[in-house]
Amino acid sequence: MSRTLIVFRHAKSDWSADYEGADIDRPLAKRGRKAARRAGRFLSDIAAVPDAVICSPALRTRATLEIACEAREWESSVRYSHPLYDGGVQGLMAEVKQEPHSTRLLMVVGHEPTCSETVAQLIGGGRVRMPTCALARVELLVDRWEEVGPGTGVLSWLVVSRLIEP
Repeated sequence: MSRTLIVFRHAKSDWSADYEGADIDRPLAKRGRKAARRAGRFLSDIAAVPDAVICSPALRTRATLEIACEAREWESSVRYSHPLYDGGVQGLMAEVKQEPHSTRLLMVVGHEPTCSETVAQLIGGGRVRMPTCALARVELLVDRWEEVGPGTGVLSWLVVSRLIEP
């Protein structure tokens, strides 16, 4: 039985916002909120709502996920994990490998360059570029999450939010 991973890069953040200055607290821009809604509707419309989500604890990733979920009122179990904020590809992969066997479709919501590098590693190499609010679906050729590793996936699609109808 295969597994499916959707890698979701957070929406556009607001670099000019008045916040305490810590990167983890940077909010979404207005454009980012609109893109997150489009991404949420897209996932719902194509029946790709995840069973579970692992999300970086950064404000911009949490807001991206919340807005996407609200767009079509879908719910998934969510856990927040610091390695998705600062653990790079290894941290993200370690979190994915801990996912329960009952999860079929998992989504991770994270940052660059980790999102692009993770997709490239899963599909066995190449160059992948995920702009803000991009979604990549990787079909994993494994039976259990703990088997996920380099070259164990096939890229089904990569969608950028500006191509999704408003």
